[in-house]
Amino acid sequence: MNSIAKIEIDDTGLAAPTPEIEQERKVAVFDLLEQNSFAPVPRGDVAPPDGPYALHLSIRDKRLVFDVETESGEKAGEFHLSLGPFRQVVKDYFQICESYFDAVKKLPPAQIETIDMARRGIHNEGARVLQERLEGKAEVDTDTARRLFTLICVLHWG
Repeated sequence: MNSIAKIEIDDTGLAAPTPEIEQERKVAVFDLLEQNSFAPVPRGDVAPPDGPYALHLSIRDKRLVFDVETESGEKAGEFHLSLGPFRQVVKDYFQICESYFDAVKKLPPAQIETIDMARRGIHNEGARVLQERLEGKAEVDTDTARRLFTLICVLHWG
């Protein structure tokens, strides 16, 4: 089964997230575990073990780390991605989220919807960047990439 059944986020040393960011994290984890598509790509002649997988996300040495194991603890892969390609889209995403959270408190629904559409667009861009960065390492569908991008944003919070 090519899916993530468990996810851990190593937020050691990061600043405490705002309540809104913590809520985004909880929703992303819940949605990710409900439905996702994640498959490590074979390396040469070596096929990764079958899933479902446990994913441990962290930032180490200024790199995003995907540590993947089977549920029984067998190593299925470890990917280190440069954070550089994510910096601008994460910054844009945080700015639009801040605008959205403020808008929800005081603007009419039509204006909130406009900001939310922009937020979804930036979120889709983050998912696209993640899919590109994972090429040759793991295959993920768009919805899985979107949810993982949200978790990457949480790791950037610190």
